[in-house]
Amino acid sequence: MLRLVLCFLLTMNSAIGLSSAQAVESASKKLNVLMICVDDLKPILGCYGDSIAKTPNLDRLAARGLRFHGAYCNQAVCSPSRNSLMTGIRPQTLGIYDLPTNFRKAAPDAVTVAQHFKNNGYETQSLGKIFHVGHGNIDDQVSWSVPSWKPKAPTYHLAASTSLPAKPKGNGPKGVATESADVSDSAYGEGQLAEEIIVRLKTASSNPEKSFFIAGGFIRPHLPFIAPKRYWDLYNPATLPMPKSNKPPVDAPKYAPQFGGELRAYTDMPNEGNIPPEQVRTLIHGYYAATSYMDAQVGKVLDTMDSLKLWETTIVLLWGDHGWHLGDHGMWCKHTNYEQATRVPFLIAVPSGASGKATKSLIETVDIYPTLCELAGLPIPTGLDGQSFSKVIKDPYAITREAITHVYPRNELLGRAIRNDRYRLVEWKKPGADPSSAEFELYDYDLDPEESKNIAKENPEIVKQLTAILYRQPEAKPQVKSASQGNEQPKKTKKQPSKANS
Repeated sequence: MLRLVLCFLLTMNSAIGLSSAQAVESASKKLNVLMICVDDLKPILGCYGDSIAKTPNLDRLAARGLRFHGAYCNQAVCSPSRNSLMTGIRPQTLGIYDLPTNFRKAAPDAVTVAQHFKNNGYETQSLGKIFHVGHGNIDDQVSWSVPSWKPKAPTYHLAASTSLPAKPKGNGPKGVATESADVSDSAYGEGQLAEEIIVRLKTASSNPEKSFFIAGGFIRPHLPFIAPKRYWDLYNPATLPMPKSNKPPVDAPKYAPQFGGELRAYTDMPNEGNIPPEQVRTLIHGYYAATSYMDAQVGKVLDTMDSLKLWETTIVLLWGDHGWHLGDHGMWCKHTNYEQATRVPFLIAVPSGASGKATKSLIETVDIYPTLCELAGLPIPTGLDGQSFSKVIKDPYAITREAITHVYPRNELLGRAIRNDRYRLVEWKKPGADPSSAEFELYDYDLDPEESKNIAKENPEIVKQLTAILYRQPEAKPQVKSASQGNEQPKKTKKQPSKANS
């Protein structure tokens, strides 16, 4: 009987290269999971080749695990992207592309990745921002073994940051877009979050018989770009990279770009037109500073992983929910189908997996759910859009997808994108409309990495090849229209307080 059990374990763990001794150990306790989610984090990190970024802690996580250079979100906005992570289902399958609509409006019986781990004996915990809570949307209590935890810290610490009159926009921000205050790390929420993750890791390690799934969600570098002054001081603003172009791609549909409505809601930002050059420099400085601040907090968590000797029993992953436009094409924030908004950093360290390696294997956010299941030896639920990439963790040269897909809505149109290792095609049309009504964008990243020109009309054969991949997918669903009726939950819950972050 023992021989049969051992053979089964070896088979289940072969995809990640576990030894026979580790396989026997996993019979009594499955691998833990520490999932770190970061809002608005684009891959301008040292480990991704950015020589300006000061991110030593994310770099050391990359050195311990595998770095994905072809990772993409499924929609470049917070709530749909996080729905994709947690449900393994794409926005176009759910029919949810906005912030207010809870995913259970479209899929009331969905089992989230945390819920699935909880159902399989894990202690699941949510700290910080995991699901999008705000704009009328709420947390998913059945996913967690204990109530979710949020830091309690003010957004701003300087009086000047809130001295300008708020813009007449209802629930818009009441302060400026950046702040540099000479305060401690824990004065802001990111520092408090790191401290709480450390407490939870220590508590969990004191009960080694119980596997844990801890999800910690950092807000920064989401707007406003705030960080203690010492992180601003890491950078010389004169040396920061400035946008190469402030014009949208030539021949792109006029509705495809966006020009920073989220940013312009801040009290010190112009309502329209180009952002003045000095403000551009300050914003980019703030983004880098906020990223370094977040990096330092992640470093404290990694130090705790070291001291508790949890690396050999824990899968650690770090994921950005989407990218961010830093003035490229004159665009700011996310909310597009372009490369700067959709490409994300993804790092994963697995016991006995690849260490200090990089891969060009294409993955999308929905793939994380089934991958974690396979790595932990759990059954993969049916009905997911994601595909496990566990074999890539053993062999970084392995391929799991020929292309990834993502979406973004504009008015009544939906832009559905196919991105392979060279091209991105975007089909714009109403969900359910005849394909002949579609308008296309096509970009060649070998010849035009800056997306300077839409070349769809000049390349009908490439459009045809990529639409053939796109049309293997089911037709996208229109937006679920019941958000105003309240959000369904498996059981009654108290309404969560609204947050401004998106």
